[in-house]
Amino acid sequence: HSIRAAAIAKINGKIYRKDINQVIPKIQPSFLSFNKIIAIGASTGGPQAIQEIITSLPPNSPACVIVLHMPAGFTKQFADRLNGISAMEVCEAQDNTLIEDGKAYIAPGDKHLSIVKNNGNYFTKIKDGPLINYQKPSIDVLFYSVASQAKENAVGVLLTGMGSDGAEGLLAMHKRGAYTIAQDEESSAIFGMPQEAIKLGAVNEIAHLKDIASSILKAASKNSKVQKVC
Repeated sequence: HSIRAAAIAKINGKIYRKDINQVIPKIQPSFLSFNKIIAIGASTGGPQAIQEIITSLPPNSPACVIVLHMPAGFTKQFADRLNGISAMEVCEAQDNTLIEDGKAYIAPGDKHLSIVKNNGNYFTKIKDGPLINYQKPSIDVLFYSVASQAKENAVGVLLTGMGSDGAEGLLAMHKRGAYTIAQDEESSAIFGMPQEAIKLGAVNEIAHLKDIASSILKAASKNSKVQKVC
């Protein structure tokens, strides 16, 4: 979408404006298409962590598919708020939507989000179903689908949260050649999920929250299968 001269966010009934220099981050890769997909999972402390990452990505960023452990009804509000303060377009994911660069898709509460590849394009899949790892949406559901459909053309990010949802899925992505990132203990509200992924050997990089957006873009800019560093 076109770069806005200013971003306008309506939060709690008030209008906020941000200068474009604040909204558009300094990270500006020289290419427009990445042919990559970014999968992000978070739980406790996740809204703040996801906001930090998404608002730091440029408008030509690779597409992001996001699972946040959040009840139904709140995910659309969160997506709408993020959309107002981000260079990317942010929306609550709907079923069978073409996934496009420059857009972020947040799983609706109480539904599982996965992706499917068809004729070279990725599409969202929204479905009901049982709790996975006591969660719906489940991060593992998303990560396993990305491992299967995108293979090495993906970056996986597991953020702050309690429990282990996403750890096995991140390992599956790692094994299929994706570049995988876990939030570090210092910047995590709760280090449960990232720590579980690290224990499994699922992680290429452990990063502070403020550095994750930069790490995502570096990994996404690699045209060939990434080299595993650990």
